[in-house]
Amino acid sequence: MASTLGRRLVACLLNISEARERNLVETVAQAAITDKHGRRRKGTTVLNIFSDYDYNRSVITIVASIDLIKDAVLSACEQAFSMIDMNEHEGVHPCMGAVDLVPLYPLGQDVDLEDCGKEARVLATELTERVLGTSAFFFGWADVPLRRGLAQRRKEMGWFRKVPNMAAIQPDIGPQPTRQYGLTGIGASSYVMNCNVTIDTQDLALGRGVAAAIRESSPGGIPGVQVMALPHEGTVEIACNVESVQAGSPSDLSNGMEPWPAFTIGDRNLFHAPASLITARVTELAGCHGVATKGTALVGFTPLECKDLAERALAQEIGEFWKMLHSVRM
Repeated sequence: MASTLGRRLVACLLNISEARERNLVETVAQAAITDKHGRRRKGTTVLNIFSDYDYNRSVITIVASIDLIKDAVLSACEQAFSMIDMNEHEGVHPCMGAVDLVPLYPLGQDVDLEDCGKEARVLATELTERVLGTSAFFFGWADVPLRRGLAQRRKEMGWFRKVPNMAAIQPDIGPQPTRQYGLTGIGASSYVMNCNVTIDTQDLALGRGVAAAIRESSPGGIPGVQVMALPHEGTVEIACNVESVQAGSPSDLSNGMEPWPAFTIGDRNLFHAPASLITARVTELAGCHGVATKGTALVGFTPLECKDLAERALAQEIGEFWKMLHSVRM
């Protein structure tokens, strides 16, 4: 059962703009695994909830088959929009929407990026019909025909501004964004991890310099890495989105160093930068300024971990897997 289902799995790392009210966040997670009658939604699990107080942002990892993922994510989004008002939101992490990001990632060999892109577009249509006043922009394989990446689309929408200008935004679907709901990014891409390295300084300019040096678009940057430097708990966090990249073999990327972890989606060989490489580069760059690193946090899972844990949770019909995750990993 698990191996067959595993070939059709899709993950959604749902980003919502709330972390300080734990009950609210868990209510959103519960909505993903519960139908409108309050019954357990079969074939769906929430693997993890990651919340950060300073960022006031939570990432909820929802996994189901390609046939079931849309309804689970829609229910969670509806719940989030009913409880989060962006007029009252405070946090140091950039954001534009109560539901800020809805990315779909294929995990199985029988699901490709085009499938997830189509599902993301349908999801966006149904969301704007169910929750009147919500609006969205598309990215990745949901952005037809350009397939612009998330970082580019966020820049175009003004996501990185401290106070986004909602009146100037032209969403891809839905009405002009309101301050209450904001704007939601909905799309599909190969798996993206979050790897955050903390450096022991409050110098945000130094942190931004380190971030710029490892960013994929910079000379000598790390392929697949999109990064920001943000103030965090009295230090600076180098917050990285680690996108999976396509290559012929690990040697094309590793340059004689640690091999990059690999996984396969359809006929694509994908790889992602290891957290150890990101940490080493940040340590080296910060060290040039006499600043040490304080630690690295991998938010959620690698793609292979995500798939393996989802197969286990679904085979045992565990919807609230996040509640037992710590014991599973020990």
